[in-house]
Amino acid sequence: MGNAPVKAPAINDKFPNLEGSTQDTDSFDLYEYLGTSWGIIFMHPGDFTPVCTTELGAAAKRRDEFKNRDVKMCGFSCNDSASHKAWIEDIKAAVGATVDFPLFCDPDRTVSVKLGVLDETNKDSKGLPMTVRSVYILKPDKTIALMITYPASTGRSFDEIFRVIDSLQRTSNHQTATPADWKNGKDVLVNFPLTDKQATEKFGKNGYRIVKVPSEMGKDLPKHYMRYTKDLGTAKKK
Repeated sequence: MGNAPVKAPAINDKFPNLEGSTQDTDSFDLYEYLGTSWGIIFMHPGDFTPVCTTELGAAAKRRDEFKNRDVKMCGFSCNDSASHKAWIEDIKAAVGATVDFPLFCDPDRTVSVKLGVLDETNKDSKGLPMTVRSVYILKPDKTIALMITYPASTGRSFDEIFRVIDSLQRTSNHQTATPADWKNGKDVLVNFPLTDKQATEKFGKNGYRIVKVPSEMGKDLPKHYMRYTKDLGTAKKK
């Protein structure tokens, strides 16, 4: 019997530590690098690919926005450090930004196999499977808060990445959730598990509003499910 396929990391799983080489060191340790900060891992199938070039350049251009949210960046690509260094020069020429965050090396796919992130339907010129183009956002405890996977033809939206980081950081600190198309500073939803009594204790007597819906009309309920409150904070800054 062959080896069973490795399950890729999922939301709420602890993201495995990345230990190995980057463009700058042969002794990189992801957990040590992240410390107590939030983290974001950009998975790339290979160096010198056009969409990925624009993505890493965009990340580098917006490094201050990540820093303001206490989010440390790490790239991942199936090439060695010499290739990464050359690609970083191309990114600088093409996009006008320098990638100064770690770009993890996995030329033989060893780490990709352990992570379970190889796409057997997408292979390089040597016939080797390439990594899935996923973004992992990690909480300070190294668990996966959110993951987004993109096809090779579609570049990532960094506005959306910042939007979800703001939502994740907000909702990890307050008993709230963010509605569709939420943006920083807009009203948020009272967390569904809270009863109205608990919501009043949390947000104050007039601290939230109930949206009247047909299914709840004429009922004496301990909890209404559509409740909005003011945004209680801004994205974490340092």
